Amino acid sequence: MSARTVDDLRLDDAPLALASGLLDGRTAIVSGGGSGIGKAAAWVLARLGARVAICGRNPERLEAVQSAFDARGWPILAHPCDIRDEAGIERLLDAVAARFGLPDILINNAGGQFAQGASQIAPKGWRAVIETNLTGCWLMMQAVARRWIDGGRGGVIVNVTAANGRGMPGIAHSAAARAGVENVTRTAAVEWAPHGIRINCLAPGLVDSGGLSVYPEAARAAFARANPQRATGDPWDIAQIIAFLASDTTRFLTGTTITADGGGALWGDLWTIERPVYFSDSFQKAEIHVA
Repeated sequence: MSARTVDDLRLDDAPLALASGLLDGRTAIVSGGGSGIGKAAAWVLARLGARVAICGRNPERLEAVQSAFDARGWPILAHPCDIRDEAGIERLLDAVAARFGLPDILINNAGGQFAQGASQIAPKGWRAVIETNLTGCWLMMQAVARRWIDGGRGGVIVNVTAANGRGMPGIAHSAAARAGVENVTRTAAVEWAPHGIRINCLAPGLVDSGGLSVYPEAARAAFARANPQRATGDPWDIAQIIAFLASDTTRFLTGTTITADGGGALWGDLWTIERPVYFSDSFQKAEIHVA
């Protein structure tokens, strides 16, 4: 599948790595399910047999996915929701329960950030990204886990973060939030294990789902240096890893993070803002003479 689009027909035709029917009878919630990785994840979960509920802040995108699912005869619930809104999350879970019963799977995919140098990020911008990428993710985790615990049953959570092992120049606010999600995942995985709840993170590297144009042209021109494959990831590939983590295939896996970044953690130089001259190949640091 082309990494440049998350096209409905491509999502229908893309080969599945997992067994057909693997998620029969399961209900999954996908936040940010109207576009990008979230849309691809909703698609692969449905193709594997799951009933899917998608949420997000853009009703038009959700409605488009719902129409596509309806045309294919796949059970779906599209419910607008801001994951920063605790009451809104409860309304979402009530709607899912009324339509499908308690969910079995939560895919925490919703998030966002803007590229800006660390010294330039305003407090308002910092809080906005932290509230969405960290607090929103946590509120979804906690709300679903409480219902599973109260219902005496387990479930699976997959938190989609971002590859950040070498820092994330240009999006310091998102780097902080994503690291927080990975740490709270490890903590909650231990606390909630007695209830049969598994939680893992998937940390994608640079993935092109049609949204890379938000980054400055100078940054995009250097994206080939992000990893040794010199390539961007494909939303479908990421979605298949999400489904793998959501399935019983990984029943002995919890509290960990899988990184899918084309090897960027081993070799790569990814900036989401223009790379400073200091880090260019042509820069020559002045020799310092010590008396």
